[in-house]
Amino acid sequence: MGKKIIIDPVTRVEGHGKVTIHLDESGHVEDAFFHIVEFRGFERFVQGHPYWEAPQLVQRLCGICPVSHHLAAAKAIDQLVGLEPEQLSPTATKLRRLLHYGQIFQSHALHFFYLASPDLLFGFDAPPERRNVVAVAHENKELARKGILMRKFGQEIIKAIAGKKIHGIAAVPGGVHKTFTPEERDYLLKDNETPSADTMIEWSREMVRFIKLYHDQHFQWLDHFARYPSGHLALVGPEGELELYHGRLRAIDAEGRVTLNDVPNNDYLKYFTEEVEKWSYMKFPYLKHLGRKRGWNRVGPLARLNVCNGIPTPLAHQEWEEFRRYTNGLPNNCTMHSHWARLIEMLHCAEMIKTLLLDPAILGDDLVREGTLRPEGIGIIEAPRGTLIHHYKVDEKGMITKCNLIVSTTHNNEPMNRAVRWVAQNVISDKPEITEGMLNQIEVAIRAYDPCLSCATHALGQMPLQVAILDHEGKVLNERCKTNKS
Repeated sequence: MGKKIIIDPVTRVEGHGKVTIHLDESGHVEDAFFHIVEFRGFERFVQGHPYWEAPQLVQRLCGICPVSHHLAAAKAIDQLVGLEPEQLSPTATKLRRLLHYGQIFQSHALHFFYLASPDLLFGFDAPPERRNVVAVAHENKELARKGILMRKFGQEIIKAIAGKKIHGIAAVPGGVHKTFTPEERDYLLKDNETPSADTMIEWSREMVRFIKLYHDQHFQWLDHFARYPSGHLALVGPEGELELYHGRLRAIDAEGRVTLNDVPNNDYLKYFTEEVEKWSYMKFPYLKHLGRKRGWNRVGPLARLNVCNGIPTPLAHQEWEEFRRYTNGLPNNCTMHSHWARLIEMLHCAEMIKTLLLDPAILGDDLVREGTLRPEGIGIIEAPRGTLIHHYKVDEKGMITKCNLIVSTTHNNEPMNRAVRWVAQNVISDKPEITEGMLNQIEVAIRAYDPCLSCATHALGQMPLQVAILDHEGKVLNERCKTNKS
């Protein structure tokens, strides 16, 4: 008799989801689905608002990555007022970049130290009460201490530029709204209650060494767990280098062949479309010319390091070269190597933060440029979780008439489903039981993508996980609902 397993909810990710595992009549895994079961409809909420409110409104999509939405919307609004990224003042551009690197740095620290490290340190079968940052602090006090302070450093950058750590205001149409003072800069360059930018670089290097050592000791499962071929999508700079703030869209397939060749941001609609599945509120983006089955891509740290030709900071570039050598220069399709890639990006952000803090232009007072209002604007940025697209249209009065958001986790919808399917097919036995270890393996596969489901579905709520086993007729044989305490 066929069976179906449901896992609900998923923990240590932001939002709410459910997993169903379908077994065939002989009791073997036939398929698995990662359902997103909440919906908020933010794309409709912003309609009717004046365009200049968008960078502030969209921050409410998420308390984890509000800066990313703020800046993506700001880049789109710049176009609405007639300005391309190159036309903003050097001071405004560099302050936005500093804010962006601070956001990625603190978000990566949050994910690795608070959410992912318990999986790495304690394993799949550790009890839920141990899989958290408090237990990490007991097990490895120095690792936890540095993780907390690294996140705080990124938050201090956000506070200095945007006024507060969450839902501040930095970008305005055509620039930024305030200067950066010498005192704010010096605070971040010196060791005080928050360690300095130099310390952040050194600690980031330590964290990369930590993950490489961990990989050497655990490569057998890290290399193979939830591994599958996929396309990869990211922004790149003029020379194909890693570019997190503004670049062109590049995609490659699982063997490294280019499937999207450095196209301008404004042309994204020529190449991308989205499909809806009846079992999830989250859409499935893909490249039109490749179709739904072949055109989906991973985004995020792993994809970015696969897609780029190098990293424009020396220490991170050295680590990127070693990362690429591990797969002989071919795309790395190991899901768990996302953590390695994430820490290399943290090092890059730390290097970029120091460079910007030492740039005299960061203290300038040429903050806002003006242009002529246009009816449409597109802003694309690399958020911590991957490529983020904001697209707005306005009427003659400047009121938003259309909003389209393709967020990082939406791009990763198909990849996360593939990861869940891999776990189901490799872990579920003939007996339809939902063990704690199996449940956590599904979560580990999802958590590698650092998903923000509230962004992707524009939904409210924490991310509990529900898991259920169903037979081939849709009858629930086993079900487990998990709170967000782990």
